[in-house]
Amino acid sequence: MSATLATTVDRAEPALPRRPFRLTPWQTWGAILIAPYLLVFLFFVVYPVGYGLWLARHPSSYVHLAADPIFAGTVVNTLIFLIVGINVKMAIALFLSGFFTYERWWIRFLAVLFILPWAVPSIPTILSVRFMLNPEWGIVNQTIFSLTAEDGPNWLNDPRLGLTLAIAVHIWKSLPFWTLILLAGRLSISSDLYEAASVDGATGWQKFRHVTWPSMQTLYVTCTILSMIWTLGDFNSVYLLTGGGPADLTHVLATLGIRYLRLDQVDLSMAAVVCAMPFVLPLVYVLMRRLSK
Repeated sequence: MSATLATTVDRAEPALPRRPFRLTPWQTWGAILIAPYLLVFLFFVVYPVGYGLWLARHPSSYVHLAADPIFAGTVVNTLIFLIVGINVKMAIALFLSGFFTYERWWIRFLAVLFILPWAVPSIPTILSVRFMLNPEWGIVNQTIFSLTAEDGPNWLNDPRLGLTLAIAVHIWKSLPFWTLILLAGRLSISSDLYEAASVDGATGWQKFRHVTWPSMQTLYVTCTILSMIWTLGDFNSVYLLTGGGPADLTHVLATLGIRYLRLDQVDLSMAAVVCAMPFVLPLVYVLMRRLSK
């Protein structure tokens, strides 16, 4: 037995040397083309995020942030901004997506005007709203005075009105985008399902409940989660309209960091951004799970 094993080992072929790793021409060109993107991503995304987390590494920053009386109100404003803004926005978008499915020439013309708030940059559109709401020479108060002979309210100097108007501007600015997404979802539903429902005598509400909503439920939930992520990072609607005022009472987490930057408190600014992570990371995880199915 031992002799047989020895003979077998002697006859075993020697191991071939490993070939050095070499890229094919296609792989080489792929690496060359992807290198600029990786450099830009590392320089403009990974480095700023990592540097911000490094600045916010001290526990004392979060202690000082929690001790700031503005912080608690900012968290409440952020929750109100998210809950009210997202639910109202997505509900209106779902309704308008059904409205724009009707084939009328005036609806197509209206759809072009409807897209303009989303297509135009945020700075001129939101600043124009701010000028319109000026209590002294804004067109809104001038119209109120011409109709009632009374002065209009000081819109942006009332914290409740200011936050409400910021939510309204956010809805007005982003509503066309989500309406288009949901409209595309409605148009992908087979017309045969609606024809079969009509033959069965279904009403408009029954068609929506048993045909439209089951077909669009996944899309609607995914859009809602994605909208929550984007809304957390939306500082234009608040910062350009109210600047966080009056008396820093309309700040959200996205604008609170800018306030600390203006005060040269970079560590608190980064800490305020990190405080938004508990809101963002679960949403990102749920969104990735839904998209991977």
